[in-house]
Amino acid sequence: TSSNESIESTLTSHIVKAGRLTKLVNGCRDVLVLHHQGQLHAMDTRCYHSGGPLQSGDIEEFNGMLCIVCPWHKYKITLAGGEGLYQAVDDPTARPLRTHWRSKGVKQRIHKVTEVNGDLYVTLNESSEAIESDVYQTESYRIGLFKTKPQPRSKT
Repeated sequence: TSSNESIESTLTSHIVKAGRLTKLVNGCRDVLVLHHQGQLHAMDTRCYHSGGPLQSGDIEEFNGMLCIVCPWHKYKITLAGGEGLYQAVDDPTARPLRTHWRSKGVKQRIHKVTEVNGDLYVTLNESSEAIESDVYQTESYRIGLFKTKPQPRSKT
């Protein structure tokens, strides 16, 4: 099953201009919507690895695949499928090292985004299969994220 939520048309022009927008969809999931090279993409906002803010990441091409690069630890996530990419080494003893890009599999939940008459619609991917980025969409994570930090005691 899936559910749709419209992103206000005023924000549609903003995303085309800014290239990205974060939105709480259906009151339950933080989604990053990207506009890059004329294409729309949507994924969970926080990186699967450590919860880095993907809205601050650069979009780069690796092995012919467009990826967002997490600003915290430089993890590469494909925009099309949410796969984590890494650079594998064929033979660590050979010089020079020969590397190639490999997939770790799907790590980031990807959502569908469509444009209809100037309005954007995000359809959440509600597949029951667990994906690593799901942990950052839980109630317990949100509660921990927004807890106030202890204030230092004043010296009296």
